[in-house]
Amino acid sequence: MLTIKNLTLRFGGPPLLDRVSLVVERGERVCVLGRNGEGKSTLLRIIAGTQVADDGEVIKAPGMRVAEMPQDIPQTLPGTVRDVVASGLGKIGQVLADYHHALTDIEHAPPEKMDALMSKLGKLQAQLDAGEGWSLDARVESIVTRLELPGDTPFDSLSGGYKRRALLGKALALEPDLLLLDEPTNHLDLESIAWIEEFLKSWGGALLFITHDRAFLRALATRIVELDRGQLSSWPGDYDNFLRRKEERLASEAKTLFEFDKKMAQEEVWIRRGVQARRTRDMGRVGRLMEMRKQYAERRNLVGKAEFSVLEAAASGKLVAEAKNVSYAVGGRTLLNKVSLNVIRGDKIGIIGPNGAGKTTLLNLLLGRLQPTSGDLKTGTNIEVAWFDQMRSALDPDKPVWENIAGGKEFVTVGMGENAKQKHVMGYLQEFLFTPDRARSPTRVLSGGERSRLLLAQLFSQPANLLVLDEPTNDLDVETLDLLEELLLDFSGTVLVVSHDRAFLDNVVTRTVAFEGNGRVADYVGGYSDWLRQRPAPAARSSAPKPGAVQSEPAAKAAAPAARTLSGKEKRELAELPAQIEKMETEQTRLGGQLADLYAKNPAKAVETQKRLSALQVDLAAVYARWELLESMK
Repeated sequence: MLTIKNLTLRFGGPPLLDRVSLVVERGERVCVLGRNGEGKSTLLRIIAGTQVADDGEVIKAPGMRVAEMPQDIPQTLPGTVRDVVASGLGKIGQVLADYHHALTDIEHAPPEKMDALMSKLGKLQAQLDAGEGWSLDARVESIVTRLELPGDTPFDSLSGGYKRRALLGKALALEPDLLLLDEPTNHLDLESIAWIEEFLKSWGGALLFITHDRAFLRALATRIVELDRGQLSSWPGDYDNFLRRKEERLASEAKTLFEFDKKMAQEEVWIRRGVQARRTRDMGRVGRLMEMRKQYAERRNLVGKAEFSVLEAAASGKLVAEAKNVSYAVGGRTLLNKVSLNVIRGDKIGIIGPNGAGKTTLLNLLLGRLQPTSGDLKTGTNIEVAWFDQMRSALDPDKPVWENIAGGKEFVTVGMGENAKQKHVMGYLQEFLFTPDRARSPTRVLSGGERSRLLLAQLFSQPANLLVLDEPTNDLDVETLDLLEELLLDFSGTVLVVSHDRAFLDNVVTRTVAFEGNGRVADYVGGYSDWLRQRPAPAARSSAPKPGAVQSEPAAKAAAPAARTLSGKEKRELAELPAQIEKMETEQTRLGGQLADLYAKNPAKAVETQKRLSALQVDLAAVYARWELLESMK
């Protein structure tokens, strides 16, 4: 379906893509892995056609449609959710959006404006008739229904999770053969991640996606390709197989390079022998040495791992924080309702819940930055806090990278007491994989992953016995995540972490504090998987999900019917559905054909007919969904 041949791209220095090749077949779900800054997003943009490579070919199957969901959510996007989904259709999508807005305007327009609005509606109707607009409108309605989106809600008022879902709908409106997703789970809560994961499992097209969420990767990928030092390698199988085989390849590469360097060192000794030896020198051997020197100069060595460590302060008191019947309300909304929680020295606590539930608020309360509406709060003694802010507000984007460390001083103190030593800030930043050139760059030009590493460097340059990490895993590559996990496991102090990375929570935390709706918070032993096993069954929860709400993965599985064959009634229904669909589509076509004349002869009747058409489109989408369900059960 997609073939990439010898793709090359260079932005000065070593090539970002160095003659890479890739083949994607129908139905594959291919994950692109690699360090931050390796060029993964650039590769997807070249495939999407929004960026041009210096050399090479991107060959797509005839008629193949490619859609893209970008990594960054637009800060502002005009129109409703339905408008955003329809915009994936291009010009005809804009006509559909204008048509629905015109209908709404007619319903509320004063009589003196009715003629102008009717004329506008007639023109839009004619454009939809000419461009198969009604079938496309039905497709948009079907996507809005299937993704459980609030179609008439302004896009800008949505949460981050629903904005990503709407952007996914925009990509699906094109009915792509290949869907490109760049970090689709970033800034989503656990329920939204589980929803998009289940949706993509059932989606029939091919998928090429970038993610550092290891649980998401394990659930979806049928193949992994890794971008490393400009080269693209394909690894069939699952993520664990990739890790094992990559380790074997790196060991083999290290052995080969060691033997090369040893041989080159011997040749360098030979060529530097005395004058008498040079007179009889084997010129073929000299030529081979020149070639080895060239290969050595062009070699791109493996980027090392970050080597950061926490500068631990003296131990805090045994009690770090205590909350008794704490409530907190803001703007008439109760975020916390009679919450009781103890944090003891050495605890590693994960805090989970939907976006906007109050997780960051709970952190601020426990550390005394906010005062509760009611209840008692006690903060422990001798606490030294290092806070990782998910908005990265501690970084000044206008300062060079190095000035964001240690208050702009040239040296950083590493260690405590007799073991304390001064380290130059440039050397310290190299431990976090910042080259000297990158360290002098303005902070605003850093990628998301680089900003996260810089914030970690800033935090770990100051002594702490309490680490507060608010969404630390966003944008970090897998290697840095692994190192951060090891560091937190070895840290003897207390850790409070808000995260939606399921693997990270399982690997790090010993307790899970979960927001369970209506301001209630519950405390569980273990990580995310332990919480899934211990939490109340979905049926026992007091608050029923709201219309359009996203069910969590376990809830969705519990609600799904057990595998079974169709009943006799369902078989008859399935047999009758094609005729019902045909009848509805015939009526849709007939009414659409009448509208143009009705606008001129009977405007009131035209409005009624259009309302019937809109209702018919919604009903048709529902019937199609029922037909697909019964067919899948069959």
